Amino acid sequence: MNPTIENSGAPGWINSLMDTLGAPGAGIAVALENLFPPLPSEIILPLAGFASATGRMDLLAALLWTTAGSVVGALALYGVGALLGRERTVAIAARLPLVKVADIERTEAWFTRHGTKAVFFGRMIPIFRSLISVPAGVARMPLPVFLALTALGSALWNAVFVLAGYWLGDNWGAVTGYVDMYSKAVLVAAVGAVVLFVGVRVLRPGPGARRG
Repeated sequence: MNPTIENSGAPGWINSLMDTLGAPGAGIAVALENLFPPLPSEIILPLAGFASATGRMDLLAALLWTTAGSVVGALALYGVGALLGRERTVAIAARLPLVKVADIERTEAWFTRHGTKAVFFGRMIPIFRSLISVPAGVARMPLPVFLALTALGSALWNAVFVLAGYWLGDNWGAVTGYVDMYSKAVLVAAVGAVVLFVGVRVLRPGPGARRG
């Protein structure tokens, strides 16, 4: 294995996958990252680009396999949502503190109107790019539409980081710093939204009772 990659700070299993399988290994790593968001896609994708720059895998193959990995991981989570279904989702959510059935219905209505945009642009938002597949499955978004939006959004996201790693060469690790700042900003915004929701619900509980 290239010593620069070996000392990259990437988890050993990612290095092993790419070293042994090449571009398909990068695809497998990305699929797992979709299922387990804490895995470092900001390392996997630029590292695949750097591996392409050093001739360890073909650049086009890296782009295609990482996108395929994103689609497979998203499809698995879509299946979770589809198996869970609306009734179970409502039953679970209705038991959560501060959550009302009306909240769920508003979310469903929003997803009906904006679900295609949410699935497409959600692929470019850390954490949400994995989670958005579940409500798509619950809503039974037409599978061809889901797959097309997922493939297109993932291809754009992956291409940015794979190509960055390819062009930066030995400095591919610099990408992770920018992604880390972006991820933290998204996380802060998400936490702020949750705090706002809880604050409004506690201060203005409203008359609406839960419905079974």
